[in-house]
Amino acid sequence: MTVWAIANQKGGVGKTTTVMTLASLLAQQGKPTLVLDMDPHGSMTTCFGFDPDTLDHSIYTLFQKLDESPNSAIFQTLKKTSQENIYLLPAATAMATLDRQLGVQSGKGLVIRKTLAHLSDRFEHVLIDCPPMLGVLMINALAACDQLLIPVQTEFLALKGLEHMLHTLAMINHSRSQPLPHLIIPTMFDRRTRASTQTLRMLREQYPDQLWQGMIPVDTQFRDASKAGIPLPALNPQAKGTLAYAELLQALLTKQQAELSHA
Repeated sequence: MTVWAIANQKGGVGKTTTVMTLASLLAQQGKPTLVLDMDPHGSMTTCFGFDPDTLDHSIYTLFQKLDESPNSAIFQTLKKTSQENIYLLPAATAMATLDRQLGVQSGKGLVIRKTLAHLSDRFEHVLIDCPPMLGVLMINALAACDQLLIPVQTEFLALKGLEHMLHTLAMINHSRSQPLPHLIIPTMFDRRTRASTQTLRMLREQYPDQLWQGMIPVDTQFRDASKAGIPLPALNPQAKGTLAYAELLQALLTKQQAELSHA
């Protein structure tokens, strides 16, 4: 099982789009794929046709009941989506209260890692959509993942969000035996605007070793796919956004294969 967390401490940079598109491309390759919606706003949960305000079982359930009855909590929470090979652990609005409820309870930073351990023989790939703030939900995602993907919108204000995310990563790495690998992904690139081209150049200058050399373009079809409740690769396999994410996925899988061969 390979676990990728998609995170940035700035909203609106393409986290949910990245998760849904990569998951769809993996699923189209016949790979059983699990997606986790760790954002209390539940955008991905909504896109897959579930209501985060009314779900009886969600990731919130795992934080409440995993230690008591793990198999039951996971089985009740796991949802089959309309997309073949994609399953969802959905969000609930109540997740926004977890930091206040849990306080400093020990062990609550590993709920998601423990959950995934029960599912390791069922899914090849897991993608986690993180909330845009540091708290128990993001800490769980970073503790559970093998690789961190950081989407960064190619505009100047997004660079500050990237700095915050990298600072958080540095803090997390202090408590890990090995640093968490991370990859910065330029998103919403519009070559017609000076802001996009200048921001991409700054990213390449400041983070040459951590930056994916491609970019995800602005594509209005992402909005169409979201409205239809399906990932873009299922709506239009030849859309420019689909093709860009396919390049990213190939780069990630090639890197993963290379690491396995050297292990």
